Amino acid sequence: MLARAACAALMAFSLPARAATTAEIPSTSQVDESGSAVARFYATRDGAPLWLKNSADGGAARELIGILRRAALDGMPSGPSVAAQADAMIARAQGGDPAAIAAADKLLSAAWVEYVQALQTPPAGMTYADQWVAPRRDSAATILARAAAAPSLVDHVRTVAEVNPLYAQLRDAAWSSAEANGGSLDPRVLASLERARAVPPEGRYVMVDTAGAQLYMIENGRIVDSMKVIVGKADASTQTPMVASTIYYATLNPYWHVGQDMVRSLIARNVLGQGLGYLRSHGYQVLSADGSGEVLDPAKVNWHAVAAGQELVRVRQLPGPGNSMGRIKIGFPNSDDIYLHDTPNKNLFAQEDRNLSHGCVRLEDAERLGRWLLGRDAEAASAAPEQQVLLPKPVPIYMTYLTAHVEDGRLAFVDDIYGRDSQPQQLAALR
Repeated sequence: MLARAACAALMAFSLPARAATTAEIPSTSQVDESGSAVARFYATRDGAPLWLKNSADGGAARELIGILRRAALDGMPSGPSVAAQADAMIARAQGGDPAAIAAADKLLSAAWVEYVQALQTPPAGMTYADQWVAPRRDSAATILARAAAAPSLVDHVRTVAEVNPLYAQLRDAAWSSAEANGGSLDPRVLASLERARAVPPEGRYVMVDTAGAQLYMIENGRIVDSMKVIVGKADASTQTPMVASTIYYATLNPYWHVGQDMVRSLIARNVLGQGLGYLRSHGYQVLSADGSGEVLDPAKVNWHAVAAGQELVRVRQLPGPGNSMGRIKIGFPNSDDIYLHDTPNKNLFAQEDRNLSHGCVRLEDAERLGRWLLGRDAEAASAAPEQQVLLPKPVPIYMTYLTAHVEDGRLAFVDDIYGRDSQPQQLAALR
């Protein structure tokens, strides 16, 4: 009877979990792969326990059960019920039922696979624009093999479950809040946890939190520096997207290539109102729309047609003190043409509301970030425009959106101005 119950539990809890807002539904083959991998794992061990090696009171088992009790925060809604079943099986083993140890051990292995795969599920809305940072979802066999090979299974479980320091801090505060509020949490917490899981536990990378309008420089799980940023406006067409990519180089003395909407609404109308002197005073060049780079005589352009959208030209701003890109631009592969850049308008960083751009990210101290990325001062070799300087080593960048964070050990919130969190804004119970 117990063996049949354990088998049923294995099938019930081997389904790879998915975050609540992820559209992907695990296929039957995924479920079968997980359950089969657990069976093969124990076959190679001649049925030897992994979690309860010496008794029904193994430290690794207790560690995992504790993690499962709050695993709903980690994207595994079944975690609390699995923990309860494991507790019941272990209690039977302690009461003298030896078969219960094997059943409980297999249940915990299946739960560990589901838990790790839940942590590795990419967040909804995140685009991985460069294969170097594309997420990897481990197979059930790999997850179990790593656990079995760990010098300390307890330490291994703790390390994996931490995910990254930012995430662990947010989850701890969320768990404390949920316990104090009958299991209820603001949906911004669950949405932010899902996004924070995508940040790696180690390495050197840039993280931009567009909800809080902050940039962080992170090394091996520690925030080593940070700065304010200006991000996209709330309008759907100007929001800064969630994207993970890689920074390979910085551009010194950059041009500012004016977007076509601004060429029509700003440049053309100012030329019509102020004359061609407007272009000279702001350092603008007019280029052919065919992408050839041919510089046009602005006096020969029909600016009325440009303003009406009937004729296309390209406009770029030359490097200089008034250039909207400032002294440095930091690009990375992405389909939205989003990048980080300097700005001459430093006064805007004093504002609390910094949702002011058309999607790109303006840096409070671009030279400081450039120094961190390049390992030296970001000084151009000459006054020549568009000098591209390779980084000593590519640096990943994660553009995310965290409406919940931790201040002094407690949850704190910013407004969901992009409307990406659960709607309506109400408490979501953890059950």
